[in-house]
Amino acid sequence: MAKGDKFYFDNYKACAELAKKAAAYLVECLENYDPDKIEDMLKEMHGFEHGADMKKHEMSAALAKAFVTPVDREDLDLMSHQLDNVLDLLEEVLQKLYIYDVKTIQPDAIEYAKHLVKGCESFYDIMNEFENFKKSKKIHPLIIICNDIEEECDKLYLASMRRITKSDMSTQEKISWYKIFDCLEACADACEHVGECVGSIIMKNT
Repeated sequence: MAKGDKFYFDNYKACAELAKKAAAYLVECLENYDPDKIEDMLKEMHGFEHGADMKKHEMSAALAKAFVTPVDREDLDLMSHQLDNVLDLLEEVLQKLYIYDVKTIQPDAIEYAKHLVKGCESFYDIMNEFENFKKSKKIHPLIIICNDIEEECDKLYLASMRRITKSDMSTQEKISWYKIFDCLEACADACEHVGECVGSIIMKNT
């Protein structure tokens, strides 16, 4: 690997680290939820999201100037966007709690957030192998783990939505929680897309 190539992979590792921290913080917020502190939670979460934005801007600037890149610059740019999208969606979960003035947290939402931590941890592990993708024996199994976690999330999403439908919540509460779980599901999909993007890059370059 050329010396300058390390920048790209280090950038991805930093983004993945932010996603891991943001997902863990989401679990913390849901487990210790206090509606009176939601604005403080939003500020804290925005710090993680803003950090990922800065990494994305650094990547865009580097790609604009680069003459040679380790893989296609379009793929490097796509990966940067996929990672940033995970952070955007993690932040959006808290934003929805704020918008819908949620007072108490559904237990399924905490369980789902814990799955998102697993998803972010799995693609963090993938990013630590990514720069050696041509030789790594670990990266393909890690991508499979990432896919498996998303399948677990799909099952939890279906069960959670059904429980909400059958509950005695008000119609407005049900609609709010449908939208929150849609956002959680989008987070899980975004985590899987990171793994799929790495798999696509490996296939093109080996």
